[in-house]
Parts: sequence; structure tokens; C-alpha cells
Amino acid sequence: MQGVHFLLCLLVLGLASSFASAYDPSPLQDFCVALKDSEVKSALFVNGKFCKDPKYVTANDFFFSGFDKPGNTSNRVGSNVTQLNVDKIPGLNTLGISLARIDYAPYGLNPPHTHPRGTEILVVIEGTLEVGFVTSNQDQNRLFTKILNKGDVFVFPIGLIHFQFNRGYTNAVAFSGLGSQNAGVITIANAVFDSDPSINPDVLTKAFQVDKNIIDYLQKQFWVDNNN
Repeated sequence: MQGVHFLLCLLVLGLASSFASAYDPSPLQDFCVALKDSEVKSALFVNGKFCKDPKYVTANDFFFSGFDKPGNTSNRVGSNVTQLNVDKIPGLNTLGISLARIDYAPYGLNPPHTHPRGTEILVVIEGTLEVGFVTSNQDQNRLFTKILNKGDVFVFPIGLIHFQFNRGYTNAVAFSGLGSQNAGVITIANAVFDSDPSINPDVLTKAFQVDKNIIDYLQKQFWVDNNN
């Protein structure tokens, strides 16, 4: 019987550790203001950032100004994402949240992408957006989509491919909160067709079931990263 209890304890501990490692580290003190990479000499990279000595922490470590300024949407996708993650606000370190402002030109698109480390909740401030996310293969890649107007809110679950498209003739603005200090972003087209080095065209030809000339054309395009 003791052996069974021991195995159950190991199972519970294993599950707990797997959950803990899947998300941002939890704070064990009031704050852990991140040091800039240039301030860390010959140190090992860890999940998160190294902490500044609390004696040297100031209000500016928790502050950012200029989020009212629209981002530059004069690019091929017509959108701009201004991220406020731990790299912009070092006081976010270990707190498990971040913020983004998304500006859309008329018919601007925030292309299909995924955040590998955070769920996103988006609120429309101005304009009308068509938004949606696609579930995993296990769930038959179902599309959940909605038309959002000013004041509407939509949630994109962690890791799922999603997008936002400005359906209107005027600019649109949205703010999104993310459940990570650094949720990351993988823009699908950029990752597939603009990787460095390039993915073998034979792989993509078979994956997308198209002529190789199409893959060659796509790999030669300039793929925009609209994240700042």
C-alpha cells in the first residue's frame, strides 16, 4: 500500500511540475525587476530575467509612456502591434501579464499568428474588426469568428492560430492583454516562407500540395513583421 501512495505522490508531483514549467515563473517576493541583457555579464539564460537589486528599483521600472500614440501602419499588411512586454517594462518580470496596442489601417490585417506562451484578450477601441481563431487538428480545425465593434471583447486561447482584420473604411484600434510577461508571437506566413535558412521547397510543395513554382515565389517575397 505504501508503494501505491509513493507512486501517486510521484504522479502528482510530476503533473505539478509540468504545469509550473508551462507558464511564467511565479513571484516569491514583491517584485523582480528584470535586468537588461547588457547588465548581466557572463550569466546563464533562465526562464525569465535576472532580478535587479531591490535597493535600485524605481517607479520608472514599472512605467511606460506613449501608448496613446498610433503605430505606423504603412506596411504591406496595414497593421502595427506595439508590444508592452518585459523588454519594455522590466517590472513585469514574473508577473505573468503584458499588453499590446494594435493599429489597423483601412482593411489592415494582423495576419494569422500564434502566441506560444499566452492567452490573449482583445478589446476594440475604435472601428470594426473581423476576428477569429482556429482550433487544433484534434478538434478538426474549427474556425471561431466574430465581428467586433467598439467596446466588444474577444478571447484567443493560448497557442491557437488567430487573426484580426479591419473591415472598415477608417482606422481601427484595439488593445490586448496577454497572460505572459513575454507571450511571444509566431506569424505563420513569415515562419513558413521566410525562415532562416529557408525550408526545403520540396517540403513545402508537398505540405501545401501546390506547384513548386508557387513555393519559390512565396519564399522570394518580403514578409512584413508588424510587431514592435
